[in-house]
Amino acid sequence: MALLTQDEYTSIAAGLDLPTGAFIDGAFRPATSGKTFTSTNPATGDKLADIAACGAEDVDFAVEKARAAFDDGRWSKMHPSERKDVLIRLCKLMTRNARELAVMESIDSGKTIYDCETVDVPETIHCLKWHAEAIDKIYDQVSPASDDHIAMVVREPIGVVGLVLPWNFPLLMLAWKIGPALAAGCSLVIKPAKETTLTALRVAELAMEAGVPAGVLNIVPGGGSEVGEPIGRQMDIDMVSFTGSTVTGKRFLTYSAESNAKEVVLEMGGKNPAIVMEDAENLDRVAQHIVNGAFWNMGENCSASSLLIVHKDVKAELLERIAHHAKQWNIGDPLDPETRMGALVSEGHYTKVCGYLEQAENVLIGGKADKGFVEATVVEVSGNDTTLAREEIFGPVLSVIEVTGFDEAIKIANDTEYGLCASIFTANAKRAIRGARAIRAGTVTVNSFGEGDITTPFGGYKQSGFGGRDNSVHAHDQYTQLKTIWIDLADDADEAVD
Repeated sequence: MALLTQDEYTSIAAGLDLPTGAFIDGAFRPATSGKTFTSTNPATGDKLADIAACGAEDVDFAVEKARAAFDDGRWSKMHPSERKDVLIRLCKLMTRNARELAVMESIDSGKTIYDCETVDVPETIHCLKWHAEAIDKIYDQVSPASDDHIAMVVREPIGVVGLVLPWNFPLLMLAWKIGPALAAGCSLVIKPAKETTLTALRVAELAMEAGVPAGVLNIVPGGGSEVGEPIGRQMDIDMVSFTGSTVTGKRFLTYSAESNAKEVVLEMGGKNPAIVMEDAENLDRVAQHIVNGAFWNMGENCSASSLLIVHKDVKAELLERIAHHAKQWNIGDPLDPETRMGALVSEGHYTKVCGYLEQAENVLIGGKADKGFVEATVVEVSGNDTTLAREEIFGPVLSVIEVTGFDEAIKIANDTEYGLCASIFTANAKRAIRGARAIRAGTVTVNSFGEGDITTPFGGYKQSGFGGRDNSVHAHDQYTQLKTIWIDLADDADEAVD
């Protein structure tokens, strides 16, 4: 689908009918309290909509409806091929409404329309379709028991699931969660980020149109303490899957321990190293990968390559090439298809990122910030013990550390509380494999920046992840329970002898 002009996107944005209510039991409804919060366009500060500000009572109501839907089997016991057909219909409806979803995503989050049109919406649909197609292709097992027994290992949906979403990829993270959860047959209570609620509500509406039964997919907007914590503590939720910061993610372990010991899956922060050794080939291509990894989505990406560990012999040339490519990441109106970097998601987050910029002692590239926008920035740090080297900035800021050897680079890459992603650039295949094995991270790419794709599991080591993985068939595991069914085939005569 060809991109439109800035004026055309602006016109579409002005004509959007934005959803404002919670979506519970198949219908939009106000919060029980009647309270609302204002959603604003982070690029302009303009008001978009007043959205239902839900609370614990709304969470309880949504869980009640989700439990009823699960227990009566309207989705959980639907034939797998029928569930697949419903989700395929949802994908078709989203495809028909792709442009509306892209514009809605852009104005709600500050993301560029270019990324929304070419990456986020297509990947969201692809993710849902992939999990839909897997529904009737995942088999249970029979264990190698004796001739007198059959032992079946069957997968059953875990039940009512709470999904707590981040604001950096609202649509895509929604798909990463609901794809395998709905495929498994679960009923869902979803809290989108307060900053980016609109597209989740619209997808819920489309899901109802596609045939997802009432009560199966519920959206409860609101803040963390008002909605997120009640989801974590709700006694009738069987598991929670959370994506967001490490600090917030840890709270869900506490909520679980203090309630019903529900299962918890956490995908959290990262300070992801990109190691460039002296034998790396085609430094211009390496620079493109580094820049893309650091500045894509304004650096608001848990897998962003935010720490460059570069060998001293290639440092100067690589930084020169990075400077050249960083110039192409222009900031501007997110609805202009020529813009590559939009606005940070909120005033509060913009202030936080600017606070990190104020700590930079040696700015090599960029460093300017104004009215919600931060330009692509590269800073050199004196060591791995500095704030800019250790903390997740979640903005378009790349920190640089110089090294003299491979072992030093690996040591620095592992000297972190995080372990989500990493990259190694080298022409030595043995060194690349040794490094990939040595780095404690959930995804390690060689001679590229990336996260894999829908077929590969995504999640982290250490304080970047807990309990499971998104993407791939492994994502289905966290939304299912394993049950052993042991069948005795022994002859009655044999039993009598025993």
